[in-house]
Formats: sequence, C-alpha cells, structure tokens
Amino acid sequence: MKNPLLMAATTLLTLGLAHTGSAHGQQGRGAPPAAPTITTLAGDVQADWAIHKELLVNAADAMPDDKFGYKPTPAQRSYGEQIMHVVQINQFVAGVLGKTPALAINLKAATKAEVTTALRQSMDYWEVVLKEFTDQQLNERVATPPSSPLGPSSSRLRLVYASITHSLDIYGQMVVYLRLNGIVPPASRRGGL
Repeated sequence: MKNPLLMAATTLLTLGLAHTGSAHGQQGRGAPPAAPTITTLAGDVQADWAIHKELLVNAADAMPDDKFGYKPTPAQRSYGEQIMHVVQINQFVAGVLGKTPALAINLKAATKAEVTTALRQSMDYWEVVLKEFTDQQLNERVATPPSSPLGPSSSRLRLVYASITHSLDIYGQMVVYLRLNGIVPPASRRGGL
C-alpha cells in the first residue's frame, strides 16, 4: 500500500476490529455491554478518532519523565518534541476545520506533565470539532492552506484522515523511542500488536 490515507484507514480499522473483538470476548464475564452500533460516517470518524487518541495518549504516558528529552541521535526530535509536533499539527488542522475556537494550549510545553496535558487537550479539541459535522459536511470540500500537500481544496474527511496519518507516522517513531529505552508500547502489551 502506497497511499498513506489508505494505510491509516486500514490501521485504524484493524485496531478497531481488534478492540471490538476483545470487548466481545469479555461479554458475559462482568464486562460492560458493547458500544451501540455506529450507523453514520460521522460516527465512524468519531470512533476512529477515539481509538487514535487512546493509542497516542497511552504511548505518551508510557515514557518515564526522565526520558522525555531522549533523542536517538542529535538530529532527531526528542520524545517530547515528537508529541508536541503532533499537538501543533492537531491544533492547526482542527482550527482550519472547526467552528469551535481552538483551546489555548501551551505549544512550548517541555516537561512530561506539560506535554501530555497539551496532547490530551489537542485530542479533546479534535473530538469537539468532529462532533460539529454531519456525514454530508464531512464530504464537503473546503479550501486548504497554501502550504498543504493536499492541493487547494479537500474534503473535510480527507483533512481528518491526513491528520490521523501524520500522527500515526509520529506514533511509529514514538514506538521506536520507547523500544530503544526498553519499554514495550502499551498497544503491544495487549498481545496483538
């Protein structure tokens, strides 16, 4: 697969199916009831974002405080800088799409506490923005910033998945940073990834 958006959608679908499958396997053993069936595109996008948020937040939380400045090489971003790059892109893209004003997030965050707070805030902001759109509105084309590699316009849906694709690229780097520090990424601890 060479299409990054298709790769991101496939990854999220796989994670969603794995998560759904594990939830179904626990029913009848005191587990909460399964989530209601999603019947809209907007609902699918919101569910994909929730999976994405959990993946990134858990990975951010996994790195100890004293390793947030870790860089595999001097030329690379530190672990905290990788996360803040996601935060900055989240704020920019969601701000372009959303009617809800962007939150005032500390984009200069450096400590683990500051960085993880900024990440949670940016992911929460995206959740608010995603709830603004119906299926039809997600398919509508909007102007993209001149610096966008997506061309002069794009559907809102494509912008959402471009943001997810970008974040998953950074997540892949975060996983390497965790592994280089002897930490098994939380998604891998569940036995499937």
